[in-house]
Amino acid sequence: MSEKETRDLVRRFVAAFNAGDHEAMLALVSDDVAHDRGDGRREIGRDPFRWFLGLQARHFRETWADVVVMVGEGGGRAAAEFTRRGTYLATADGLPPASGQRYAVAAGLFFEVDDGSITRISEHSGQATLAAALR
Repeated sequence: MSEKETRDLVRRFVAAFNAGDHEAMLALVSDDVAHDRGDGRREIGRDPFRWFLGLQARHFRETWADVVVMVGEGGGRAAAEFTRRGTYLATADGLPPASGQRYAVAAGLFFEVDDGSITRISEHSGQATLAAALR
């Protein structure tokens, strides 16, 4: 993919997230997408990623703001830096009890792209940073 096509792909992914459109997000990832979660675990496949998105939506109502997309030479890799803005809806494992706390924390995603699909998503937003914001 060209750098422009990769930038557009990442922007569509972010826009789908902000619209709460998980199916649109899933349509942009490969069947065997590697998802490196913020908690350090790696999951492989579209179905585990679908499950992750659903679980996140249960615990958080969130949008990504102030998004900056950067694309590597050749378009095979990209990054998005943004602010996670949201409301903590239901208590999640490893986080404080939920009581509707609002939060804004810096975050980033790294992407690998191949043949028009996102093949890797690596989250960098730090569980500890989010936990501190929710206290």
